[in-house]
Amino acid sequence: MKKRSLNGGEASSSFLSSNFSFARLLTLAVLILGAIIILFPLLVVLKSSFTSVDGSFTLANYQEAWHRGNFFLAFANSTLVALGVTAFQIITSALAGYALARLKFKGRQGILLLIIATLVIPFQLLVIPTFIILKWAHLINSYWSLILPTAANGFGIFLMRQYFASIPVELEEAATIDGANRLQILTLIMLPLSRPALITLFLFTFIGEWNDLFKPLVFTTRPELRTVQLALAEFQEQFTNNWSLLMAAVIIATIPVLILFLIGQKQFIQGIGSTGIKN
Repeated sequence: MKKRSLNGGEASSSFLSSNFSFARLLTLAVLILGAIIILFPLLVVLKSSFTSVDGSFTLANYQEAWHRGNFFLAFANSTLVALGVTAFQIITSALAGYALARLKFKGRQGILLLIIATLVIPFQLLVIPTFIILKWAHLINSYWSLILPTAANGFGIFLMRQYFASIPVELEEAATIDGANRLQILTLIMLPLSRPALITLFLFTFIGEWNDLFKPLVFTTRPELRTVQLALAEFQEQFTNNWSLLMAAVIIATIPVLILFLIGQKQFIQGIGSTGIKN
């Protein structure tokens, strides 16, 4: 009887193991299928960018697209604008996020709710008052017209507030005993510990500004201020018949942000995972 029981246990264990292996294989198959579906359009774009008019492999599309689109100037402008906006958002988000996470004052929760509410307001609804303010300040057709309208962002403030709230307050209390003030605590303790959140905010902001077409289209008309997305939009209008050339331009515009995301993806995932809902 005991031997039969042991055999039954082994059979049950073998059955569960086989079911578990089948479930893993099924999950792997679904993930592979999903990856193929997602990557297929990208592979089509990539293949088309290396195809000449007669159907042969060529690199000439990239060279021609680079020169016709004047991407060197566009890359410089987009990098300057994206870095400027990112720097402003990191500063404003860190200061506001720390105040909402640590300072006790009346109306703090109400302010936080208002900041979260701004996330559902599209920038397009604010374009007219923003344009009027920029024109009044004589900032239209300048780099400032592309930087200042998004110098602060509700998502960045909320992200930093959530991450600061996850850091033990005992660290700040120890620093206060040692004589550190609020600004020193923020810059010397909180920000170094918030590296994942800062990298997440940097990636979100930089990639968002790099891909932004609306602001350059509305606030600038000077050719020397043309950004990557504006150059790409003009490229589509001029060369829509030459799809290989257009696909090469798309790949050129995508490569910088793709490399940037691949470099910071680990910190990005950690930053998002550490910013749950906290009171």
